Amino acid sequence: MIRLRIKVTHCPRRALTLADTPCPDCPDCWGEGGIAYDYGDHTGEYAGTEWEPCPCWTQWAVILLPLPRLPRWLRRRRDSGRDPWATDGYSNEPPF
Repeated sequence: MIRLRIKVTHCPRRALTLADTPCPDCPDCWGEGGIAYDYGDHTGEYAGTEWEPCPCWTQWAVILLPLPRLPRWLRRRRDSGRDPWATDGYSNEPPF
């Protein structure tokens, strides 16, 4: 059974996509879409995690609508909450 949802993707460009979701009642993956296995190297130390997709989910997506880029003046700026006249972005004035 396919359970479709609409989601926003960012690679290679922002777009609305139609994608399948994992079965929330799956007894194998508990709705996560796959099973993670930790493995070790020859000394028994942790070396990484292997991820195996569950058969209840197919990893496909179809692009429905490419989204336009926001104009430069509407994009978030990292320094929007800072005081532009202060040194290092912090005010050196005492509070009154």
